[in-house]
Amino acid sequence: MRIGVPREIKKDEYRVGLTPTSVRELAARGHEVLVETGAGGGIGMADEDYRRAGARIAGTPVEVWAFADLVVKVKEPQAAEFPLMKAGQVLFTYLHLAPDPEQTRQLLAADVVGIAYETVTGPNRTLPLLSPMSEVAGRMAVQAGAHCLEREAGGAGILLGGVPGVKAADVLVIGGGVVGTNAIRLAMGMEAQVTVIDRSLPRLKELDFQFGGRLNTIYSTTEAIEQYVAEADLVVGAVLVPGAAAPTLVTRAMLRGMRAGSVLVDVAIDQGGCFETSRPTTHSNPTYVEERVVHYCVANMPGAVPRTSTFALNNATLPYVLALAGKGYREALLDDPHLLAGLNIHRGDVTCEAVARAQKHAYVPADKALG
Repeated sequence: MRIGVPREIKKDEYRVGLTPTSVRELAARGHEVLVETGAGGGIGMADEDYRRAGARIAGTPVEVWAFADLVVKVKEPQAAEFPLMKAGQVLFTYLHLAPDPEQTRQLLAADVVGIAYETVTGPNRTLPLLSPMSEVAGRMAVQAGAHCLEREAGGAGILLGGVPGVKAADVLVIGGGVVGTNAIRLAMGMEAQVTVIDRSLPRLKELDFQFGGRLNTIYSTTEAIEQYVAEADLVVGAVLVPGAAAPTLVTRAMLRGMRAGSVLVDVAIDQGGCFETSRPTTHSNPTYVEERVVHYCVANMPGAVPRTSTFALNNATLPYVLALAGKGYREALLDDPHLLAGLNIHRGDVTCEAVARAQKHAYVPADKALG
C-alpha cells in the first residue's frame, strides 16, 4: 500500500504520524511510504532518518496527499488540507468530530474514509489510541496548572505543594479516567491536596485502593462540583464521553465563587470543553482570564512535548497501521471490531453514532456502511 505522512500544520503542533522506526516496519513488509520534508523535525528526526528507514521524501504536501492511499497523521485535517483529499482515501488520525461540524462536512464531501484514533476501542471499554496522549495530557495539566498559579502567569501566587507551615494547594480533578488518574498522580507527587470527582462508584473505589487516604474521592453531583470548585486553587477538567462532545460540568456561576487567580485546565477542550467558559487556545498563547480565573485550554497539549508524545502514540498505532496497510482498510476493519469502532466517516456516511447525534446527521452503522 502507498502510505503518506504529511507535516502537521495545525498551530504549535510538532508531532508526526509515523516515526522512522514505524516506517522501517512498513517498508520491510513491502509498503511504500512518502514523508513530507521536515515532517519529523519537531521530534528531532531529519529527512535522512526517514530515508534510511525506507521512506521517500516529498517536497510538498500536495505530493503526499496525491500519492497516498492511506494518510497517517496526528491531528485533524486543517482547512488547507481539505482540497488535497481524494475520493476513497483512508485518513487515520485524531478527528474529534463531535464539536467540529465543518470538518465533518468537509470529510463527507471529500468522499474519504475517516478512522479516528480516539474512538478505536480495546478490551474492557478501553481506548488504546487515546490512552497514551491522555497520559501525557493528564501529567501536563498539573504541570501547566502549577505554572499558571504563579503570580507572573496571572495566578494567585500559590506553590502547588506548599512548604512546611504553609497549606498546600487544593487540586480538584473532575473525571477519574486515564487523564484524571495521571493528573492525580502528578499532583500528589507534587504534594498538593487532591480531590477527584467521578460519577462511577467502582472507579472511585479503584482510585481509593490505588492512592489510599491521601486522595479525597467524591461522587459526582452538581452540588459536589459546585462546592469543591469553590474551594479549589486548580481544577483539571478530565471528562470524556467517547466520540461525543464533552458535557459542561462547571458553569460560569460556579467560577464566581472561586478565589481570584485560581486556575482551570480543560483537557476536554478537544471535545468542546467541560467548563462553560472554555474556548480553545494554543501553546503560543495558552491562557486567558474569565471571572478572575485563569483558563488554560490548549487543544493539543501533548504537542508541547512532541518527541515523548509521538513515540508513545506510535507504540499504540503501529499495529493498526500495519493491519490497514497489509489487509486493506475494509478487511482490516471487518476483522477487528475494536478498529471498526474507529470508523467515523465512510464515503459520505457518518458511521459514529455519537457524532451523528451531536450534529443531527443520519447514522449508518459501520458494518452496514462497509457491507
